[in-house]
Amino acid sequence: MSHPLYEFHQDPGLSEPVLVVSLEGWIDAGGGAASATETILASAEQIPVATFNSDTLLDHRARRPIMHLVDGVNTGLTWPTIRLDETWDSEGRDVLFLHGPEPDHNWPSFAKAVIEIAEGFEVTEVFGLGAYPAPVPHTRPVQLASTASSHELAQRVGFVRGTLELPAGVAAAIEVQAAEMGMAALGLWAQVPHYAAAMPYPAAAVRLIDGLFEVAGLRFDHGDLDAEVDTIRARLDELVANSDEHQELVHQLEIHVDQSEPDSEDGEIELRSGDELAEEFERFLREQED
Repeated sequence: MSHPLYEFHQDPGLSEPVLVVSLEGWIDAGGGAASATETILASAEQIPVATFNSDTLLDHRARRPIMHLVDGVNTGLTWPTIRLDETWDSEGRDVLFLHGPEPDHNWPSFAKAVIEIAEGFEVTEVFGLGAYPAPVPHTRPVQLASTASSHELAQRVGFVRGTLELPAGVAAAIEVQAAEMGMAALGLWAQVPHYAAAMPYPAAAVRLIDGLFEVAGLRFDHGDLDAEVDTIRARLDELVANSDEHQELVHQLEIHVDQSEPDSEDGEIELRSGDELAEEFERFLREQED
């Protein structure tokens, strides 16, 4: 199959697959989506279905290849690639997994190409993975919020109340394209304590993996993540214990979260106002740029 944006490798003969999207480069507080992706892909073999055209989609000055230097000799380069692979969960269910760096160019065409391939495999559900900084404490279980193609889908996970105007990642373009083609599209977003957003936060990865089971029935092992969760929790507990100011901050966040549990009927999540949440996003993005 010839296409300007991708090379199609093979049709593995999938049975009722779902598409999972996890692309590096956009908001991923605490590395939640990246860690979940790494853990999922380590749990089973991947069979390449399609490789996307890096020369067309990526800016190599922003995403440079890795040079392999041995005793002063350049033995080759590993180029960043965007891949669509077949894999499967622990019960053998077929999954198409889109992973690699987020494209720098041609988003509408890329999103259309991804969904065209998915259509060819009769995919009916698309799930995205991400994580964002939120006013929540590390002492409470990680919550999920959704971006979805319908209100009914959003209720399956929970959603932030109100109207938000925020910069979007390419996963949002894929969601829109999927919805236009009649596919159910649901983004899973782990809420990471804003004060821990720049450090590894494996609890977010665990919650995303569990979220895939809750909304899609996909079972993946946690790998080493549970032990990492305990390690990071102990580290944060120690840091907070050394500061009265930090203890008060965490206490106030605990009160806020405990008083604003998701409504069991409508799935709404009360997290400050929309403007305040948008400020959290913008502050996090500025910190990453710095």
